Amino acid sequence: MKNILNLFKNSKVKMVIILSLLLFIYTTICAFSYAQNISTDIANHVFRLHVLANSDNEEDQNLKYKVRDNLLNYMNEICGNCKTKQEAISLVEEKKENFKQIALDTIKNEGYSYDVTINIGNFEFPTKEYGDISLPAGFYDALRVEIGEAKGRNWWCVMFPPLCFVDITSGVVPEESKELLEENMSEEEFALVSSDSNSEIKFKFKLLEFFNENGLITAKK
Repeated sequence: MKNILNLFKNSKVKMVIILSLLLFIYTTICAFSYAQNISTDIANHVFRLHVLANSDNEEDQNLKYKVRDNLLNYMNEICGNCKTKQEAISLVEEKKENFKQIALDTIKNEGYSYDVTINIGNFEFPTKEYGDISLPAGFYDALRVEIGEAKGRNWWCVMFPPLCFVDITSGVVPEESKELLEENMSEEEFALVSSDSNSEIKFKFKLLEFFNENGLITAKK
């Protein structure tokens, strides 16, 4: 202990410790700033779908998927030619009641009487993989569909660019969807969400994931 105290009395050692601490603080601030900016930039180009089932029982979960499929079919019909996120959001806002009616009709046709609540807003999402595309955790603009009491497991996907498909575990994102995503993102942003990234980009994605999942980036739009 005495030797350690003597080290601190040495001006050169003290200077090294202070500089090391300042470097650590600077690096942390830079990493945080990078993660916050890139997270916002990625979210700015993506419009997502969030469907909440009435409960976790098998029937309600199956109903959730049927509602999802019919909403996506309608989304593809009206937004097939959209080139930007804002175009897609504007169309969904204009047709919001249609989305609600499709969900209600699906529920009724399946023999249920649940109500539906639909909101377009900015919501928190976990890290999700869509084939060979990964989106980091964070806040994203989304169409949120709540079925009944909305206490069941969630289902997430991306409405624009269209990355939604049924078998996420083995599916491959269509090339046209990836091209649209690439067109709407910077080169680095697209590299971050793409699975064929190099080790440096993968490290940056992990950094972004760390800050988001630990609540260090919490600012909504």
